[in-house]
Amino acid sequence: MAEPAYDDPLRAQCGVATRSQLRRLGWTEWQIEAQIEGRRWRLLNEHVVVTHNGPLTPSQRVWAVDLSAPGLHGMAGLTAMQMWGVTGFEAETVHMLVPRGGHVLPVADVIVEIHESRRFGPDDVVHGRAPQLVRLARATVDAAAWSEDLWTAYRVLVAPVQQRRLRATHLRAEIIAATRMRYRRQLLALANDLCGGAEALSEVEFLRFCRRHGLPRPVCQRRMDSAGRWRYLDATFVRADGSLLRVEIDGGIHLSLAVRSRDTLKDNEANLDRRLVLRYASAAIYSDDPQVVAQLRRGLQFVSGY
Repeated sequence: MAEPAYDDPLRAQCGVATRSQLRRLGWTEWQIEAQIEGRRWRLLNEHVVVTHNGPLTPSQRVWAVDLSAPGLHGMAGLTAMQMWGVTGFEAETVHMLVPRGGHVLPVADVIVEIHESRRFGPDDVVHGRAPQLVRLARATVDAAAWSEDLWTAYRVLVAPVQQRRLRATHLRAEIIAATRMRYRRQLLALANDLCGGAEALSEVEFLRFCRRHGLPRPVCQRRMDSAGRWRYLDATFVRADGSLLRVEIDGGIHLSLAVRSRDTLKDNEANLDRRLVLRYASAAIYSDDPQVVAQLRRGLQFVSGY
């Protein structure tokens, strides 16, 4: 008997399918077992098959986990962020979100991390997408909360905004909705900064940034913008030759064009007067942006003992 031809559903799933799907495509149970026993296909668990015998691709890993999850579920965290096109946090572990008490069958050769949530519901899953995945805002906030340390959490939260995949206001709303989560206070402060909120980066946070990267201790003060909001943090470093390096940190990455224009003119005046001023968004400090660290080190290369 001729083997049934593959059709679009199997191709859409990158060669991964459940036994029931294969039967609907015309395969008999005997034919499926013959493919597995002949080592042309591989059984990933009692229900899911991959139609080759080599290593799984990233897409096949995700499909295998998706097809192994009965009931409500969605790719989550870093896995969902990658599926939404956010780069910089690729990982082999597949993260999946399920309601409290939900479960997923183990998948051969795939590291799966299952996260249970009491506030996970159908509205968190994006309809019309396959494999199933959660909204990008939910995925990002969850990934930040699941991070091993706070500084990784900051970098995760900032990434989709910097890459223009998501509005910062959506992240803030998601954090507010999550009344209990790891790093909530710190992440909400960062989200407020990303939205151009009224709070400037605190002096304590910038001093911690300096300690983390071996920078000398500056003198700091908070400063209002022209609208009377505490939007800036000034930090002044003294070099070994007595000259000053001034750093201004904006409390937000979406400052208005008028504010940005005034700041640019002021910075130009300082440069014309040979007063070095470096300006950064607070998000770059929270996320330990390596370019910021490199620039500060370059600016401080004449500091005594540095």
